[in-house]
Amino acid sequence: MQEVSEVKITEKFVLEILKEDFQDQYADIYGSSYLLQYLDKKMKAVHKGSKTRKSLANIYAIYAILHFYQSDYYDKPDVYRQFGGYDYMQLFHFYQGLYGGSKLQNHALNSRVNGEFRNKFPDLKNDLIIANNGKYLIHIDYLYVGQCDISRTCCKVIEKYIELLAAKDHKLITYLQEMQDLTDYSEKKERICQLLSEDAEARIFEIISYSILKNHYKNTKVYFGYSLSSLQEEKLQLYKTGRTNANDGGIDFVMRPVGRFFQVTEVDNYDKYLLDIDKVMHFPITFVIRTKTSREKVLNELEAYIDERANGMVVIRERYHNAIEEIITINELNEWTNELSNDDVDSILRDIDIYYRLEMNMDIVDDD
Repeated sequence: MQEVSEVKITEKFVLEILKEDFQDQYADIYGSSYLLQYLDKKMKAVHKGSKTRKSLANIYAIYAILHFYQSDYYDKPDVYRQFGGYDYMQLFHFYQGLYGGSKLQNHALNSRVNGEFRNKFPDLKNDLIIANNGKYLIHIDYLYVGQCDISRTCCKVIEKYIELLAAKDHKLITYLQEMQDLTDYSEKKERICQLLSEDAEARIFEIISYSILKNHYKNTKVYFGYSLSSLQEEKLQLYKTGRTNANDGGIDFVMRPVGRFFQVTEVDNYDKYLLDIDKVMHFPITFVIRTKTSREKVLNELEAYIDERANGMVVIRERYHNAIEEIITINELNEWTNELSNDDVDSILRDIDIYYRLEMNMDIVDDD
């Protein structure tokens, strides 16, 4: 058991639920429950402007088990100890039906939750989720504090988190609709640029930056052909490779017909840039970075980091230097937005709306 003074409840809504369920004992319960602490620390995404990912896969993996546990084994520890686990498909179908869960896979059940849980609490001996040949259950150590079954409180916390997330997600949709109704295009451009903050949620930044770049590049003409006489005029087309959490091998956007790769990232770990380059076998990448730092400074810092890693090895230095095609920051995205026509600005807003709804598994509004 941890000392209560050593723990701090992060989320206000978690504190309120604990006080409601346990009154004066809430701090002791929280301080003794690693599951409540884990959930509390995973729910920062409810805050406006949070950079934190929603962690729905991990949270829903836990919630799916707890959901069925409530009716079958709540406050029945001796009976539960004989239980072999819930079938994967039963859990899978349940959490895919939850808000934002339709695209989730089984990685959290199989390994991610336990790996992250152990990283947060390295001294614990038991995994949070027990995998038993395609069946899953939560270790009884984390369902009880003394004789108190805390699973219902955990469910309340998760359900409130989902409610707050849904409200936050729909707020952007409402804001986009307000922007689309504006008649002053200078104000529309200004509001788009305001969304491109350094504190923007990662998936929001990726969607907005894609929408801007798509409409910026579509005005650029190139000429392709196998001979001078067969040259044909084409406009650059940018494609999004998938959802923001997809395992895309380091490619967030691709361009036709010139074949450029784009990776969205932030200035926090230059080693990740090199990792992205390695994933695509050192094919040149354009980095779209969530920063207002000048691209010249970012490039200088990145090249200095490469030189440090290479330690004079020419083959390593050239491999990574040659793989940096271009650096694009918030500054360029804002500049290019302000250069676009009114029709292109409207197109940006439509694209943000479409891809955001796809990301959040919302219904897409058909303008037709």
